[in-house]
Amino acid sequence: MEIRVERLTEDNFNSHSLDNFIRHQVVTECWRNVDGNWILLPISFVEEWSLDKCREEASAIANNLYGDMIDYGAFEETYLIGYITVGTKRLGTNGQYVQLVTFQVSEPFRGMGVGRKLFEKAAGAAKEHGAKKLYISAHSSKESQAAYKALGCVHAEEIIPWIADEEPFDVQMEYVL
Repeated sequence: MEIRVERLTEDNFNSHSLDNFIRHQVVTECWRNVDGNWILLPISFVEEWSLDKCREEASAIANNLYGDMIDYGAFEETYLIGYITVGTKRLGTNGQYVQLVTFQVSEPFRGMGVGRKLFEKAAGAAKEHGAKKLYISAHSSKESQAAYKALGCVHAEEIIPWIADEEPFDVQMEYVL
């Protein structure tokens, strides 16, 4: 299986590019900050995107391909199997961050290095835009946190309130470039 990672453009991405994407995750445990301590709690749910949700996500990306974000996709032949988006606006009290806006790998391709390839592209783009760190509002599931930690991400030194408020159960993380 040959995976190629490339910048998303109107030539390789459109509002139907996620039609075969499988966003499915069975969650049984999540990290929560309880009285200043991070603990793993038994929280169970299933995240699954419908075709309509996939198209909504694809449309949002397609509509901003040449805006203030940089998007990369991982492809197996013509199928998009993962994608990542990095903002270009500098954040933080010293402008040290750019935001990792979205990061998804289709379920059948997880654990195969696809996410690492995408993450490296995003980190490179952030560095090119003068950031010192990526800012990540990361899913709190045990598996998602393990994946981010394996990439070298840690708890954010500075919390960006408007990002943290959007997903109050996410773990605010950073990656030093």
